[in-house]
Amino acid sequence: MKTKAGSKRVRLILNGKVAANDALRAAVGRQREGGHRIDVRVTWEKEDARRFVSEAGKVDLLIAAGGDGTLNEVLHGLMDLSRGARPVLGIVPLGTANDFAAGCGIPRDPEKALALCIEGEGVQIDVGKANDHWFINAASCGFGAEITATTAPELKRLLGPSAYTLMGAILAINIHQYHGTLRLPDREMTGSSSVAIVGNGRQTGGGIQVAPRASIDDGLLDVLVVGHISPTALLAAARELQQLSPNGEYISYWQTPWLEVHPEEAIPVNLDGEPLRFSSVRYEAVPKAISLIVPANCPLLSATVKKA
Repeated sequence: MKTKAGSKRVRLILNGKVAANDALRAAVGRQREGGHRIDVRVTWEKEDARRFVSEAGKVDLLIAAGGDGTLNEVLHGLMDLSRGARPVLGIVPLGTANDFAAGCGIPRDPEKALALCIEGEGVQIDVGKANDHWFINAASCGFGAEITATTAPELKRLLGPSAYTLMGAILAINIHQYHGTLRLPDREMTGSSSVAIVGNGRQTGGGIQVAPRASIDDGLLDVLVVGHISPTALLAAARELQQLSPNGEYISYWQTPWLEVHPEEAIPVNLDGEPLRFSSVRYEAVPKAISLIVPANCPLLSATVKKA
């Protein structure tokens, strides 16, 4: 229920690791002075954010304040609700990478991000599903997932996004190839791969563009698969990365409403920063699942892509 004309009832879910953010605290105070009822909940342990969504009741706006992991947990809370009961989602990016927020063009400054949440209009966007798990940005499989899972929180805080590059260099000495079958609506392939990215958004790993054609409202997932690349084939693979063909020798790229991966061994998968492991996985795009506040010129909207 709104308090008065133009004011909003808001629940802000804040990651406890960044609860001492003075800029956000001041921004919340200013918005409250403007008449908005902002209820803040601070996470302490895993699943808190998901629970805070379920306990929010009827609000005009739900804000995820934290990194990609916080956003993913809030997303799970939203998807626990029926479609008609899901409040509009806003994001205040306070994490290390903030890949999804950055891809959407959401400001890093807490005051500007909060103002966008309060003043902006929601647009319907897709979310990704991996078996019974949800993701809003990207699922990295194999080598990419291993990098995220093995990068220590202390290292991320010290080095920021470059921590992922460091861990990637260390692990690249002995990249593991995963063998299995990949199924899409129009084809089935069997082979080996070290990396696969399933993107709803475009970037992961602290700003690395892995799905450059992705839109968050097109009903499709973008899939990038990297096969075995020998040192002598690096130049050819780099050319394929620029062309992004579905039939590349080393790198293949598809846009699809769903895909299935059936590896011969359990494979590590990272969903928006959350490490998991699947013996097999079906990915699906769930069209227009939630309403998200983004800037008017958000580069991940298909209408914006067509204008460019």
